[in-house]
Amino acid sequence: MSNENISSNFIRNIIKEDLETGKHDSIITRFPPEPNGYLHIGHAKSILLNFGLSEEFKGRTNLRFDDTNPTKEDTEYVQSIEEDVKWLGCQWNELHFASNYFDTMYEKALLLIKKGLAYVCDLTPDEIKEYRGSLTAPGKESPYRNRTVEENLELFEKMKNGEFKDGEKVLRAKIDMASPNLNMRDPIIYRIAHSTHHNTGDKWCIYPMYDFAHPLEDAIEHITHSICTLEFADHRPLYDWFVRECEMEATPRQIEFARLNMTNTVMSKRKLKQLVDEGVVDGWDDPRMPTISGLRRRGYTPEAIRNFCSAIGVAKSNSTVDSQMLDYFLREDLQPKVPTAMAVINPLKVVITNYPEGQSETLSLDIHPKDESFGKREITFSREIYVERDDFMEVPAKKYFRLFPGNEVRLRGAYFIKCNEIIKDENGEVIELNCTYDPETKSGSGFTGRKVKGTIHWVDANSSIPAEFRLYEPLILDDAPENEGKHFLEQINPHSMEVFQGFIEPNAVPGLKPLDKLQLVRNGFFSIDTKNTTDEKLVFNRIVPLKSSFKLQK
Repeated sequence: MSNENISSNFIRNIIKEDLETGKHDSIITRFPPEPNGYLHIGHAKSILLNFGLSEEFKGRTNLRFDDTNPTKEDTEYVQSIEEDVKWLGCQWNELHFASNYFDTMYEKALLLIKKGLAYVCDLTPDEIKEYRGSLTAPGKESPYRNRTVEENLELFEKMKNGEFKDGEKVLRAKIDMASPNLNMRDPIIYRIAHSTHHNTGDKWCIYPMYDFAHPLEDAIEHITHSICTLEFADHRPLYDWFVRECEMEATPRQIEFARLNMTNTVMSKRKLKQLVDEGVVDGWDDPRMPTISGLRRRGYTPEAIRNFCSAIGVAKSNSTVDSQMLDYFLREDLQPKVPTAMAVINPLKVVITNYPEGQSETLSLDIHPKDESFGKREITFSREIYVERDDFMEVPAKKYFRLFPGNEVRLRGAYFIKCNEIIKDENGEVIELNCTYDPETKSGSGFTGRKVKGTIHWVDANSSIPAEFRLYEPLILDDAPENEGKHFLEQINPHSMEVFQGFIEPNAVPGLKPLDKLQLVRNGFFSIDTKNTTDEKLVFNRIVPLKSSFKLQK
């Protein structure tokens, strides 16, 4: 992973000072996802930040799975997360699971009980919430708060041995029910869950809560800088309390930064899972999803995502980024390295009536419009071709310069053609155009007799290859005024995916494999779909259109 795009930020400055003052000889960061869903673009920001900082300062980064909730976690998610991290160009130094530390966490819970800093509580979840108080009212102490150390040790042992039902008892830290920070009001440390764990099987029926487990995991691994998002700022006193009172050898420092928020999407694994479970999309890797696997399947590149994350920077306050900014960096990355081809996505047949029947010719075009080193490609031209249906209007709008009755246009890399006759079906739909061509106007011939205002792309009807083209728009219409305050499922864009059966020039097809990319003239950048493409059927996902109104602020 290259760190050439890492910009200065407050976390970087903290680390630099810690190293210069000798607080640390080297740094250790970690990326700690919970394996309860697929990673999304927001996680990419955190991944690249953690790995980028450790690389810049010649430190280390661990990948750690925070697998403390067996009811929501799965090995499928573990495997997908590992694949996503590698695809982004990152390689962890050590791979860990929180569940590997369950024995240590249990011992530390016993330590807190023995110190009089933890107790077994019989209150129901609703009662615990009620006793907790509010931002303006202090909490109430649990009637079980003053159980003896011996009683707590006995009850906690019975919890571990499976003698109580789920939710019947919890272990809580004994801190301060009057604290202005609600997180310090006797938080739950352990809960009962008779569930099989993906890593530890049925060894445990009690599981540590995240707020207890996470600081211990960091301390066990000697993490120097525990980088997390802003919602954990209020949890930092609790984080430090657990590290201190559990008498951990190492003392990590928690630092918070603003998470990534983007327009036209959702950044919640719970909501993304709902989209999958309710069939709104065809899986976590649906090309409309903001998941890393979805972006990869659509054709996004790790380089574009890295450049995007570097550009948005690291801040201490939340903000929302225009999703078109990511598309900007995608175009910047694809344009210099993706070859060009012609494809007609929504085809309309054109018969060139004065071109000899049964004949064809070969034309030569650039493989890349801005880089001659790509060389040339050959295409076939004959009497019958396909053009885009959008490139014809029976009654042209003002300043419409493409095909309409009596008008002449240039076929890219070929000839001028003129529309003479329209053929319609019984429903009145245009199904074919009869045109004539001017053989004197061949591209590259130096013809200067007259000019035309429109140039359109095309493919040869006799040799082109059938293909399916999937065009994507934002999945969520959250920038529409009428959607303000609506549930995210009410903001789903009904036109987020449109499917067309079209044709592509044949010489662009041989050797294409899933995730290979092409710049299709005037239609955008496309990638071969990984799920639906077969030997008999090509399926292209449009990664991004060629142009956008978005301008990056320099």
